[in-house]
Amino acid sequence: MARKLFGTDGVRGRANDAPMTAETALRLGQAAGRYFTNGGHAHRVLIGKDTRRSGYMLENALTAGFTSVGMNVFLVGPVPTPAVGMLARSMRADLGVMISASHNPYQDNGIKFFGPDGFKLSDAAEEEIEHLLEGEPALAEPARIGRATRIDDGRGRYMEFAKTTFPRGQRLDGLKIVVDCANGAAYRTAPEVLWELGAEVVPVGVSPDGFNINSACGSTHPEAARAAVRAHGANLGISLDGDADRVMIIDEKGVVADGDQIMALVADRWAKEGRLAKGTLVATVMSNLGLERHLAAQGLTLLRTAVGDRYVVEAMREGGFNLGGEQSGHIVMTDYVTTGDGLIAALQFLSAMVETGRRASELARVFPAFPQVLTNVRFRKGAAPLDEASVRAAISAGEARMQGRGRLVIRKSGTEPLVRIMGECEDPDLLKAVVGEIEAEVARFA
Repeated sequence: MARKLFGTDGVRGRANDAPMTAETALRLGQAAGRYFTNGGHAHRVLIGKDTRRSGYMLENALTAGFTSVGMNVFLVGPVPTPAVGMLARSMRADLGVMISASHNPYQDNGIKFFGPDGFKLSDAAEEEIEHLLEGEPALAEPARIGRATRIDDGRGRYMEFAKTTFPRGQRLDGLKIVVDCANGAAYRTAPEVLWELGAEVVPVGVSPDGFNINSACGSTHPEAARAAVRAHGANLGISLDGDADRVMIIDEKGVVADGDQIMALVADRWAKEGRLAKGTLVATVMSNLGLERHLAAQGLTLLRTAVGDRYVVEAMREGGFNLGGEQSGHIVMTDYVTTGDGLIAALQFLSAMVETGRRASELARVFPAFPQVLTNVRFRKGAAPLDEASVRAAISAGEARMQGRGRLVIRKSGTEPLVRIMGECEDPDLLKAVVGEIEAEVARFA
């Protein structure tokens, strides 16, 4: 049975439009509650969210759904996505829920589920929850209806945990750090953790109003942190996304380092320390060829997966690997966390700065990246551009022209009506021409 409601990262859509409505959230709570209700213990679910206005609506609807089938609900309020995985395990919850559309604008929202082990659910589990949506909910008897409890110190628990991932003998004294929290879930956690470790902190994007999340700030708009780094003469900029599971690093010159460069740095350091499990980094098909060649030169392996941090994590768990992520800034370190964590990844970078005494610009460019073009082409409702013969022909022609010199990765977005086109090639002029031709052909179905 194929999933229809769940995409590559939970359920996502425009707030108050199907499927991202209060009604659907209530039914999801009832279905997920039924799926996770087993055994004789008191069943618990932990719910976190980012700073979108629609989060209140979805939080209340999910709470009604879960309590109606007999689950007790812990509400932790605005916290980063990785905090939900960590707290669900710590508090012995049967599942965790994060209400967030990550890097999307405020108009969107999403619902992500985590199992009791803190990891995102498998495709099979999501399919079963969808199947349960089709039936009647297993409503609890009046005496067994669940209760909701607000947990006031969830944010603090996560902050203390994050600090344990930074070497005990190191401090951030003398470092001026810009941290852009995208007016999102980490607007308090990230600045406070960095300050408590000794840094002089320049906060950006820490005034959420329910509508400004990811708006001209955060990891998808690193210009805000770049400008602040230059204006304040900072040693480093950290740019998170709305739910803080992604990070971009900005060096003291204002140059942005993406997830590939951060992963390369951590992989090199861990390999030298004997910490990189099986000498392997797990990344997606979107990661740069330069990363692959750099790792090979170090005698390390790059294992590629489908796009989506959940698929990275699945491959890590299956293969016994402990480092993976995405070019977009999801960095997963299963020695510490169960999903991408922008703050903890930034702390790894900062640890390298402190230990080596080197500037961010000396650490943030580990390998020369291949010229790469990323573009998104929106298509009209009901269209399927990648099934069209003309689009397939354009892709085949482009692959033939780039053979041996680069590659193409073209896919439909799992959350939006977009075709995502990525190309990289040693010849930037050829790359531009090939991607432009495919983009133009897909655009015919806009």
